Amino acid sequence: MSENENKQLLDALDNIKEVSVGDVVNGEILAVDNDKQLMVGIEGAGVEGVIPRKEISAVPEDNATAKYSVGDEVKVVVVSKIGDDKEGGSYLLSIRRLEALKIWDEIKAKADKDETINVKVIRPVKGGLVVNADGVRGFIPASMITDHFVNDLNQYKGAELEVKIIEVLPEDNRLILSHRAIAEKDRKAAREEIMGNLNVGDVVEGKVARLTNFGAFIDLGGIDGLVHVSEISYDHVSKPGDILKVGEEVKVKVLSIESDRDRISLSIKQLQPGPWDDIEEKAAVGTVLDGTVKRLVDFGAFVEVFPGVEGLVHISQISHKHIDKPSDILKSGQSIQVKVLSVDPDEHRLALSIKALEEAPKEENKKAPKNNVDDNSTVNAPEEENGFTLGDILGKKIDDNSEE
Repeated sequence: MSENENKQLLDALDNIKEVSVGDVVNGEILAVDNDKQLMVGIEGAGVEGVIPRKEISAVPEDNATAKYSVGDEVKVVVVSKIGDDKEGGSYLLSIRRLEALKIWDEIKAKADKDETINVKVIRPVKGGLVVNADGVRGFIPASMITDHFVNDLNQYKGAELEVKIIEVLPEDNRLILSHRAIAEKDRKAAREEIMGNLNVGDVVEGKVARLTNFGAFIDLGGIDGLVHVSEISYDHVSKPGDILKVGEEVKVKVLSIESDRDRISLSIKQLQPGPWDDIEEKAAVGTVLDGTVKRLVDFGAFVEVFPGVEGLVHISQISHKHIDKPSDILKSGQSIQVKVLSVDPDEHRLALSIKALEEAPKEENKKAPKNNVDDNSTVNAPEEENGFTLGDILGKKIDDNSEE
């Protein structure tokens, strides 16, 4: 070897760069191994490295290697050394982590300026949401998702959220975010708009936000209204969860608005057919109905014949025999049959009879007038047999006051 060639070789060896973990280097793609990895020659180092599929892009892709070809130049970060041969071995390289470093710098700069960023929810986990912030993984604690308790975090999967940056620690790969402040701001604006346009009697659509023992809170698009348990259905409702589910869309009627307290009372049942609708057809005079004794009072028994429809069996209509009080014959919860004596749909009054379905004792048959009128007819019956009056309800109180 000539002196000149020897000098050129020594110069070349002196120019070979030493590669260290953490270095950002330029490289040339030497081979593309299907969808598995990229083989890269590190510029100026005389060694090769490999970029596994998961280290190619910060955004998951079906075929991460497809956009690269032999001869392409790439900038990578050296992750680790693999092998220890005399030529320096091979290195684990990453494009993804280099991109992430840039993103971390951008996020940190935005945090310093108190700016917000947009993220996409990857999946809900215990305690919050895992999100993708342009390739960097972030986390939104459950308490920082919104301004009210959320029972099911799955509803956020795939959602795009504007968030405030709470904590940035690139060295620990830690990014804590909050959507709560954004949600509060958005809800306040929506609340003001809704309260300004909503009127008593309006029928609107909403979504069940949360359930309590006393009712259901309905999200009207920025403000919650309450459907009290008594306004869910005309049927008896033990607890709202028996009828409604969180996330369910419902139509509601506005009952009242308290603007100064941001309170809205709503009803679901008032948009349903009322129990007294078509009562003259469902319970025509003379109809025999199955019923349940709901409560007993001194002057008779209230019997439910349809959900939400109760009628009165006056004490005089319980039995052909004289009774001192309804509880001598009936008990609460008892199933009975009754005959409809009269119907007043406007006043929601229904007069019923039990004895009209029973055969009268013979001695009463002998005293009955000999005409063509049915024994059970109420044509000439006293008022208390056709319905119930204020005197019936107040009972002895009226008599006591008249004596004073």
